[in-house]
Amino acid sequence: QVRLAESGGGLVQAGGSLRLSCVDSGRVVRPYTTGWFRRAPGKEREFVAAINWSGTDTDYANSVRGRFSISRDTAKNTVYLQMASLEPEDTAVYYCAAQRGHRTLYAPSSPLQYDYWGQGTQVTVSS
Repeated sequence: QVRLAESGGGLVQAGGSLRLSCVDSGRVVRPYTTGWFRRAPGKEREFVAAINWSGTDTDYANSVRGRFSISRDTAKNTVYLQMASLEPEDTAVYYCAAQRGHRTLYAPSSPLQYDYWGQGTQVTVSS
């Protein structure tokens, strides 16, 4: 059974940092792209960042570019989202997702392109 599990969320003050992890059960067919999305209360789900299988190609939403960094540890089946300079506007449930079949990024910001999703982890940034 394919499973993606996020962890690392929590409560942090504005200006602080968090690192989210997304662990793959090992059953997602390689190669695949991993994306991070988030959904804030009352808002649509939005793209945050994505990384291809080899880790050579990344993409970020403009709202997080320069503050967030995505990386992959293939040996650990884990993708990380390092978040810095957090703002209250970053408060949301963060989800990771896997897109099968591409070695390079392909429409990484479109949630419809992803095949598997995790359950999400809550990030709350206080002002």
